[in-house]
Amino acid sequence: MNFEILIPITLFICIVYAIKSVVDARVRSKLIAANGSDELVRSMLQGEAHQRRHNSLRWGIVLLALAIGFAVIEAAGWREVTPGVIAVLLGVTGLGHLGFYLTSRKLA
Repeated sequence: MNFEILIPITLFICIVYAIKSVVDARVRSKLIAANGSDELVRSMLQGEAHQRRHNSLRWGIVLLALAIGFAVIEAAGWREVTPGVIAVLLGVTGLGHLGFYLTSRKLA
């Protein structure tokens, strides 16, 4: 595997995440400094906590579905990357997202 390509991509992702975190923190601090109503700040923080829980649930379900897909590929004995292998992985990823959608509808 070419790690020379992976390192700049990872660096770019880390920089984008750091900028997003700083901007989010700055928006929150400006909102609090502007004497926003307590109800607005509270609802915003609760919304963010709800969003984080849903993101964790989504990635948990999708990664579980991908693990099942990789187990199917291993059990079938496929050793090369073929369109069938990619279809299995894309299919279980889609099923994971659909599973999250159904789960989130029941939780809401």
